[in-house]
Amino acid sequence: MTFTLHGIGVSKGIAIGKVHIIEHEFLEIPEYCLPKYALKEEIIRFENAIITARQQLYSISKRIPKNSTVDVAVFIDAHLLMLEDSLLTKIPIDLIHEHQCNAEWALKVQSDNIIQAFNSIDDPYLSARKNDVEQVVTRVQRVLLGYPDKSELIVEDLSNMIVLADDLSPADTILMQHNGIYAFVTEYGGTTSHTAILARSLGIPAIVGLRQARPYIKPDDVIIVDGLTGTVIVDPGKRCLRYYRMRQHEARRYRDSLSKIKNAPTITLDGVRINLQTNIEFPEDMLAVKRVGGKEVGLYRTEFLFMNRIEPPDEEEHLAAYTQVINALKGGVVTIRTLDLGADKQIVDNINYTKSSIVNPALGLRGIRLCLKEQKLLKSQLRAILRASILGNVQIMIPMVSGLQELIQVRHIFNEVRTDLSKKSIKFDPDVPCGVMVEIPAIALCIDLIAHQVDFLSLGTNDLIQYTLAIDRGDEAVNYLYEPLHPAVLRLIKISIDAANKADKPISMCGEMASDSRYVRLLLGLGLRTFSVNPESFLEVKKIINDSNINNLEKPSQKMLNLTSQIEATNLLEIINKRDAQL
Repeated sequence: MTFTLHGIGVSKGIAIGKVHIIEHEFLEIPEYCLPKYALKEEIIRFENAIITARQQLYSISKRIPKNSTVDVAVFIDAHLLMLEDSLLTKIPIDLIHEHQCNAEWALKVQSDNIIQAFNSIDDPYLSARKNDVEQVVTRVQRVLLGYPDKSELIVEDLSNMIVLADDLSPADTILMQHNGIYAFVTEYGGTTSHTAILARSLGIPAIVGLRQARPYIKPDDVIIVDGLTGTVIVDPGKRCLRYYRMRQHEARRYRDSLSKIKNAPTITLDGVRINLQTNIEFPEDMLAVKRVGGKEVGLYRTEFLFMNRIEPPDEEEHLAAYTQVINALKGGVVTIRTLDLGADKQIVDNINYTKSSIVNPALGLRGIRLCLKEQKLLKSQLRAILRASILGNVQIMIPMVSGLQELIQVRHIFNEVRTDLSKKSIKFDPDVPCGVMVEIPAIALCIDLIAHQVDFLSLGTNDLIQYTLAIDRGDEAVNYLYEPLHPAVLRLIKISIDAANKADKPISMCGEMASDSRYVRLLLGLGLRTFSVNPESFLEVKKIINDSNINNLEKPSQKMLNLTSQIEATNLLEIINKRDAQL
């Protein structure tokens, strides 16, 4: 009997194949006390487990095909770095000493503490890093408990199979892709997990969050996976199979057409040139940017420098990372966003947070608010950005700005840093542009009042939507209310674009809305002329722009600002997304 299940589509594509189920493995962690004379041997056992876990990951790294994209190794490297971090390698040893407990239990206690901290993080991308902690800890626990290396178990031929599991680590995903899987479906995970990001990078159709799927799907069942809609069709009929095979064929033709426009200009049918930039998280992301022909970075998130460590990065670490990106672009614009951590993203231990900022972390001490309180963080980063500015075209972007006073403070610190560099005869570009994220409604409504303090603006729709609609986008109980087509959201976007244009200040959009193919034509109709998108969306967004006629989009897009019915808005969006749409 044919039936459908729904999860979260995290990597586009359609796959048809038989199911291979990886059964959930529950690790029962023992707890027992040890005599003092046995502690030294227990610590050695723990340290050897860490070494073995590293060796396993190195082995997986060597098995990555040479023709794979180099950035795939970054996901293995992330787990290797965690196995160097004192949070996982030193503190458990302290716990073994303090409580005279076994290594497995000490590691469990410490990992529970780390995961609890991640659970309080509001940002979906950083919150999803707890999955990496769990996966690394599980690998070490398996060694301590005497289980075989899980990667050695993935040796069977998975060609043309669709894997169903409770969750997958990046290492599992790489090995399975090497063994020929068509797609994967997991019961847990989110859109920003490393496994989801890796699936998009590898081009593997993937669905996560398909809760309680295994009671309904059996080994060798034929299923269809639609990674765009998050749909799994079990035991499809002949007509259904024909339809999805036709869609597979169309998708292949579409991908072929995208590859042909890599070096083409981004220009609409009526001759309007659009500036298309990319968003990156890591310096290694530049490999993906180069593959799609990206020439500029509209958002370089720098939070990765602060992750999985106790001490904040120093100026030289900042400089090394920025230099890598700037050199890769060879003259293209690099927009570096200053630290966007806070009480909701507490990764670095040696930063002081007040209790008041933890009550409601999304509204607390985060972004520029934290940096103005802990100015050494901001100064170190600004110094590095300025020093890097002599290497290429660099811009600085400030997150979480809510008013003019914060901008004045930032400008004052910025001038202090420039003066200090000049006194020390350190070279830098004195005219580095400084802009702000428009992600708080207060700023969207007051661009005319702050325009004289900024050189450019960028719409951060992820937070703008969250704050406008008063919902936590990471909360499963209310995230259904996260609606980009809400008239309040669209009006704030339109107000921001119009105010920036009036003040003669460039404005872009770097939030996820810009990367979503459904909204590209709507945003063009609302007046957006600079998009900063994820590398995996870059060519698709370019094709949509190149196939659009702005003259035909302005009127229906303006009409969207007054629609209060979600059904009406969705229907109008479909009309807008038809080529040369006219009303």
